[in-house]
Amino acid sequence: MSVDRSEGGGRFPDGRPEAEQPAWRRDFPIDAAQDAYVARRDYAKFLVLTSFGFVVGQFGIAVAGLRRALGRTPAREIARVDDVPPGGAAIFHYPGPDDPCLLVRAEDGSFLAYGQKCTHLSCAVVPHVDRGRIGCPCHEGAFDLATGRPLAGPPRRPLPLVKLEVRGGAVYALGVEERTT
Repeated sequence: MSVDRSEGGGRFPDGRPEAEQPAWRRDFPIDAAQDAYVARRDYAKFLVLTSFGFVVGQFGIAVAGLRRALGRTPAREIARVDDVPPGGAAIFHYPGPDDPCLLVRAEDGSFLAYGQKCTHLSCAVVPHVDRGRIGCPCHEGAFDLATGRPLAGPPRRPLPLVKLEVRGGAVYALGVEERTT
């Protein structure tokens, strides 16, 4: 829809008459008032497409959660009971090769396992079984050995807990539980 500016039907954005307008304005005759106009149909199209995008995103999140719930990792032997003495620790990778974990045998002979990455900045944590702690050397964070919950330093979330089972002289990892509190 063009506006006939010569008859006074339209105005230029700077308010000057057509004779005083620069030469480029004849090549790009855009009416500022019409340029900002949005039709109802365009607005409705925008709303429908945006809503569709949100629905597709939610569907993707649901599918990812379902895959994670159904794709549980099978039990895998991570150590022999005799290989880890009371008060000792061993490193293993579970569920994948890029997921370092820490297997700790407490003084009473029970086994505990946690993800080895600190929940603050993913530094490798180190067990201090004699003090009942797991320490993060990067920012002096500390986790409780019995629960994996943070005791000191910047970490606010507990270490991921690796579920274990001891049978037939071997320690098996059954799954990883991500905890928030």
